Amino acid sequence: PATADRSVWERVLGCCRGQGLLISAEKAGGAGPGPLYLILDDNFYYQSMRYEVYQLARKYSLSFCQLFLECPLECCLQRNRLRSHPVPDQTISLMATKIEMPDLQKNTWEQHSLILKNFDCTSENDEQIISLLATALENPVQQNEENTEQKEADRVLCAASAVHQADQSCRRLISQAMKDAKGKNVLPSEMKSLAEELNRLKAEFLEGLRQGTNLKNQMNTQNQCSDPPTSVISSFQQELANVVNKYVLK
Repeated sequence: PATADRSVWERVLGCCRGQGLLISAEKAGGAGPGPLYLILDDNFYYQSMRYEVYQLARKYSLSFCQLFLECPLECCLQRNRLRSHPVPDQTISLMATKIEMPDLQKNTWEQHSLILKNFDCTSENDEQIISLLATALENPVQQNEENTEQKEADRVLCAASAVHQADQSCRRLISQAMKDAKGKNVLPSEMKSLAEELNRLKAEFLEGLRQGTNLKNQMNTQNQCSDPPTSVISSFQQELANVVNKYVLK
């Protein structure tokens, strides 16, 4: 966009040039540069997170594909412990319960997906990945009309995205509540109990959003996929305050 920081884009181009990804038409004999792949290396554990990238590809008629690495939890934990800066085991275990695999039969937008179940990379994997990239390049996402099935998929993923946004908002509220409780001299032993109770409250609240109809109805009313309705977050904030007061007002 015209309002974007130009220096950021120049850094991107500089990195591409440094890796030989951008070749001028003159040096290429007039053939121009080859295809440019943008690899988004992240967990993308919710389908809604990946769908946002797909929507961007559709907007600009670009190719889109997914490479999903399915690794057993115990193997992930073992590899994590060998890292120079491992993350807590609990973080990985929690991620394993949240991650949503590509559903090639249900979601047409995930048709160009490859699920690798091998523990280690093999030459066969390399061939599959190259084939995936080639197929995606030959079939860029079209800006065509959306059928009823796709619109329903969009609605479901829209709601899922709202739940994700609610998750982020709840985390910020809990973090601030813990800081406030510490500032009011809540005992360390009780701080641990407070954190556990607040996280349990968040888990129950988000599960209620996934299973209930309140969020869906409000999202349909607002007709948007951005932040969850203010009333939904306010409800959690009120329950959070009640829990914190039990510890602060002792």
